[in-house]
Amino acid sequence: MKTQRFQLFLFQYLNPSPKGQCTSVRHWVGRCWVALLAIGWLAMLGSPASGSHRTHEGDTFPERSMIIGHPISGAPFQVFWGKGEFGAEGANFDHTHALEAIHTVVDALNQMIQHRTQYTRFDEALTKDLLQKVLIEHRVVNRDGKEFTFLVVRTKHKGKVQLLISASMLEENGYLTHPKKLIPSLAKEFQWVVSKASTAPRFNRVRIRRDLQKVPINTNKDIRAMSGNERLQGLQRLFATYLTTEDDLQSLKGQGYYEVGSTTLTRPTHQDETTRLYDIRVREALQLIVREPYFQEHTQRAVRSLLNGKVWSVAFVKIDDRDWVTRTRVAMKDNAVSVGERGRPIQPAKILVNYHRTAAPEDSFYPDTKGLPMGALSANQLARAIAWEIQTNIVEKSMRGHVAQDEQSAPQ
Repeated sequence: MKTQRFQLFLFQYLNPSPKGQCTSVRHWVGRCWVALLAIGWLAMLGSPASGSHRTHEGDTFPERSMIIGHPISGAPFQVFWGKGEFGAEGANFDHTHALEAIHTVVDALNQMIQHRTQYTRFDEALTKDLLQKVLIEHRVVNRDGKEFTFLVVRTKHKGKVQLLISASMLEENGYLTHPKKLIPSLAKEFQWVVSKASTAPRFNRVRIRRDLQKVPINTNKDIRAMSGNERLQGLQRLFATYLTTEDDLQSLKGQGYYEVGSTTLTRPTHQDETTRLYDIRVREALQLIVREPYFQEHTQRAVRSLLNGKVWSVAFVKIDDRDWVTRTRVAMKDNAVSVGERGRPIQPAKILVNYHRTAAPEDSFYPDTKGLPMGALSANQLARAIAWEIQTNIVEKSMRGHVAQDEQSAPQ
């Protein structure tokens, strides 16, 4: 009805009676402008998208949802649609698919929150507030132009990262609208959230070793008096100084990795993924050794050696020409270093785990491995293997003879 009345008014205005007919050019031009504006307004009134009619019934996504974050219950971060991705390249990924991608990721994260203790790295990222935001974009590529489903990027804020997720790859991999299917891959990506959020640069080892007098070395008496949590705190301080958990020869670079309990190698998607994965797994195992009562009762020497400065490195390696699964390397007396305020001389030891080998029946930890490659052991299984290696070999091994043998077995 309003449209009909406006049309009648417009007709009368543009076609005046002879008595009031306009002879001024200015008035005639003004009426032309009014006509053009009115035609545009009428077209808008008659549009099928106006009023209560919607092209996508119930779709609340367009515009506002691109800007406002989607909260995750119990999480300090939100999920956003990445900026500028609805341009030329992202035009084919319409709003409906974008909404599906956001809902899929939000639902997956909400489910992970409900069972966060099952996802160790996800739980750690939440506890430490490492993730600034999750950005879903049409496509996610790195600096080299390689496309990824997930990509963790550092930010200007210390200790904070962002997680980028490719909507196109979610669709291609069959994750879209299937949050439960997405969860395993999404949870795995949080190892990179934790790793890239780390604020300790790799060159810290060199800087701190120049001032070894301040290294927090504990005496055996101190260690015996500590609680499990105190021993864990002591280990964390050593991680920040000299104790390393990554193979300095990079023998795992480019290698596949084993999922826990699997005998099949998985191809990595990142160049240093295998190295990072096993770095994390070793640290988890060492924390179990110093904290759990079992190791204090059965492998006290291993607990002491990790906290009194004897062990300087525990790492997974890949050495093909040796069939051993664990090996202790101890520096010769000529290479001893003075550590701590008292200047205590220490011959640093290195514990190696040959990740693709399986334990032999004569190995003391053989029953715990259940025939799996060392790289497929859980953190608890690995903890027992490392503890028994330190317990039985940190003292008994011939230092000079062992170093000579190591020179022959080091990876090329």
